[in-house]
Amino acid sequence: MTNNPFGPQGWTPDHIGSLAGKTYIITGANSGTGLEASRIFLSKGARVVMLNRNPDKSAAAIEKIKKEFGNDADVTFIRMDLADLASVRQAAAEVLHIVPQIDALICNAAIAQVPTQKFTVDGFESQLGTNHYGHFVLCGMLFDRIEESKGRIVVVASLGYKMGLKTIQFDDMNWDKNYNANSVYSQSKLAQMMFAYELQDKVKASGKNVEAYVCHPGASATSLIETSGSTMMKLIYRLMMKTPLVQSAELGAYPEVMCATEEGLEQRAFYGPTKRMESTGPVGIGTLEPYAYDKAVMTRLWKVSEEATGFVWSLG
Repeated sequence: MTNNPFGPQGWTPDHIGSLAGKTYIITGANSGTGLEASRIFLSKGARVVMLNRNPDKSAAAIEKIKKEFGNDADVTFIRMDLADLASVRQAAAEVLHIVPQIDALICNAAIAQVPTQKFTVDGFESQLGTNHYGHFVLCGMLFDRIEESKGRIVVVASLGYKMGLKTIQFDDMNWDKNYNANSVYSQSKLAQMMFAYELQDKVKASGKNVEAYVCHPGASATSLIETSGSTMMKLIYRLMMKTPLVQSAELGAYPEVMCATEEGLEQRAFYGPTKRMESTGPVGIGTLEPYAYDKAVMTRLWKVSEEATGFVWSLG
């Protein structure tokens, strides 16, 4: 990208004014880009609600944040496991009970490169079930609260969506016949993107006031591969993190923070780093492959997702 609308340095948190009175909900916020996004929001005076799986890591992250910003930092934690739809529903209900305003929901959490086929509590292939189905239900349950503040839904995808099938494998969603860690991760990220782009269409058709954005962190130093990847993938990524090919988690958080706060962004776009094959560098508008918003596939995926999860959106 040579014509970055945010200038040669790209988008940075310097573009943000005060966020006092704003509330941001972030999944997977106890480490990596989610934690760094939380720090940026809090530094601007916002409230942050973390939706994380691990209570101990969440407590440690909040303690670290309060040492940095003081005990008045408005950051709280609700336990949620995206791989368990009952947990997602319970967490969403708790959010609706204690969080009166949602300015943006950031779907940041993910698992990646699971080496062998595993399943969620509900029987879904683990990467699709966690990354897509879990967020699909969470967004649906919180949608009306987000709409009340004319808020946003931000989906954190991955450049990895380009590294597998160019569509959704509807005839075998659990990949029983051809499981491959990378292909299935790619599929889960493509599904997340298609969800967001289909949501844009449904919101427009219904006249609702919610914006949906899709971004990615590029190649960032996070625990994603360490959490769920194979031994070989962990080794490769550890070596990569010692090179300029990988940027910090803080820089990796910029795209999702931008999508949650910046005015005037185009929705049918893919935001992230713009250098080194869009893996690092100044944040701006990246390349979006047309198959990521294939209307027939998006519409079918939405219907399949409602049927699989048992959650029917009020948008239709």
